[in-house]
Amino acid sequence: MDADLIHKALANPLRREILAWLKAPRETFARDQIDFGHGVAMSAIQQRSGLAQSTVSAHLAVLVEAGLLVTTRVGQWTFHARNETLIGAFAEQIRLNL
Repeated sequence: MDADLIHKALANPLRREILAWLKAPRETFARDQIDFGHGVAMSAIQQRSGLAQSTVSAHLAVLVEAGLLVTTRVGQWTFHARNETLIGAFAEQIRLNL
């Protein structure tokens, strides 16, 4: 776990919002945009944000690099899901050290 990368990723409000959306995908996205085995389609995240695909892709890349998201490719689709193990470990590290 690279805490500095995680802090950098969480410094942006859109990235925090994306993580919140992915915490409750059933409530946030249309059912046909979710693959419960893999996560939420990148196109659904882009559509919800209202931003350009390249902008959303760059934000998602930062979250993936920090380890906060797991990416799965299925055919032409890219799905994103939260890395709950890492998020939990990071939260515990914050709780213990700050």
